[in-house]
Amino acid sequence: MLLSAAYEMSAGRTLSLVGVVLGVLGLLALTRRGLWAVVLGAVGAVIGVAVVLMAKGGPGTGYGIVGGYVSLAVGVAGVVLGGLAMRRAARAAAPRAS
Repeated sequence: MLLSAAYEMSAGRTLSLVGVVLGVLGLLALTRRGLWAVVLGAVGAVIGVAVVLMAKGGPGTGYGIVGGYVSLAVGVAGVVLGGLAMRRAARAAAPRAS
């Protein structure tokens, strides 16, 4: 087995990571994937905040607080990349004034 059970991706980290990947794809391909990146990144960040708020102990106690912080940071990155992708796609689609 490549990953043990302790290192499997939680829902928040998975959604955050998918949001970042879609944001990068949106930046590179000028597609409408930016909206999905913003939505999934925001959901991942909210799940990360919920994990951090509900954790009763610090790092190493098994409550997942480190994973919550990772989910929060990656989710915010997904929101930012998705916003940049949407902005770039809107500029590319706008008619140019001559």
